[in-house]
Amino acid sequence: QPAATHPSAGTNDTPPTRATSNLLFKMSGEDWDDVLSVHLRGAFLMTRSVQKHMVDAGWGRIVNMSSTSALGNRGQANYAAAKAGMQGLTKTLAAEMGRFGITANSIAPGFIQTDMTRATAKRVGMEFDDFVAAATAQIPVGRPGVPEDIAAAAAFFCSEEAGFTSGQVLYVAGGPVA
Repeated sequence: QPAATHPSAGTNDTPPTRATSNLLFKMSGEDWDDVLSVHLRGAFLMTRSVQKHMVDAGWGRIVNMSSTSALGNRGQANYAAAKAGMQGLTKTLAAEMGRFGITANSIAPGFIQTDMTRATAKRVGMEFDDFVAAATAQIPVGRPGVPEDIAAAAAFFCSEEAGFTSGQVLYVAGGPVA
């Protein structure tokens, strides 16, 4: 059974105590376009390329990757817009493709401890352990996320058991995102 996933996901990798330097007034049009192209256009192109196969099969699972940054994050106007757009795209796909046996859902990771967050810590001049500690202090469950947390959500969305779950955004962030 075909399934489409869009792995060009990002995560909210900036602890609230440390701002990034790409504020809107400093952001170039190219910076804006590049991020939206990777995160939103990429999902559009992927979905469009597999849609016919899923419709022909009468079954499919689309799992898009959003982010808690979709709710807004200082220094990430382009990324926040792309990830909020991903949520809108996901809900639209669910409405358009459900009658063909296709579900569309989105995962919105919070702080996930990965090589990407390690690189971000380095970029902002923090020791990785301090970076993780700053983020973890803001997470209600008291620990950073790990890739397996995201994999578990994706596995559910791709399962037969999720056949009645569509158009949803699951925040995998260790607690409420405010």
